[in-house]
Amino acid sequence: MSTVSRASLDQKLALAKRCSREATLAGAKAAAVATIASAIPTLASVRMLPWAKANINPTGQALIISTVAGMAYFIAADKKILSLARRHSFEDAPEHLKNTSFQGAGRPHPAFFRP
Repeated sequence: MSTVSRASLDQKLALAKRCSREATLAGAKAAAVATIASAIPTLASVRMLPWAKANINPTGQALIISTVAGMAYFIAADKKILSLARRHSFEDAPEHLKNTSFQGAGRPHPAFFRP
């Protein structure tokens, strides 16, 4: 049974805080872009299209825009968390697991297989 040192736990906690902050910032950036990208066509369509003018009230417009922003936030934050977790798990892996190349093929792996 191994013991975990206080310094190791503090280091992991600091890494988790940094990763969550990076994910929050990535999500906020994506939400800001998505808000602009969805607000412009939504507001323009309500003013130009007769069907949208008759059927989408201001509450509906706000719902469309905020839904797109929320989805963008969570998708971007989740992608960032997963990429950071993959990177850090690869860094902490033992050396014999880091060599993922297959020596018998004679050709390199495609880029999406590389860590």
